[in-house]
Amino acid sequence: MSKENTKGLFNENDTADEDDPYYITLTLDDGAVMECMVVGFFEALNRDYIALLPTEGKMYEDGEVYLYRYSELPATETEHEQPILDVIESDEEYEAVADAFHKFLESLDDDL
Repeated sequence: MSKENTKGLFNENDTADEDDPYYITLTLDDGAVMECMVVGFFEALNRDYIALLPTEGKMYEDGEVYLYRYSELPATETEHEQPILDVIESDEEYEAVADAFHKFLESLDDDL
């Protein structure tokens, strides 16, 4: 699985409140579709990453998140930016990204 199909990353309603959560729909390699809430965007290893929390199922109940590399195709006159998610391929990269994600969560706690 090198890339995930993403749909609906941004709220369709441009007048939505900034505090409203964003959702993304993932189509997995096996064809399963999973809706996730965007936990946040953060940087690690000079790249952008995204953390996603499934909205139902065991991973939701356990509070586990998906971590992906994140980038965007530029916007066109008719469409918003198109998000691109790439899997993290090495254990070393995953460990660094997981550490950065935990720091990101701690920074959110500090802001509260």
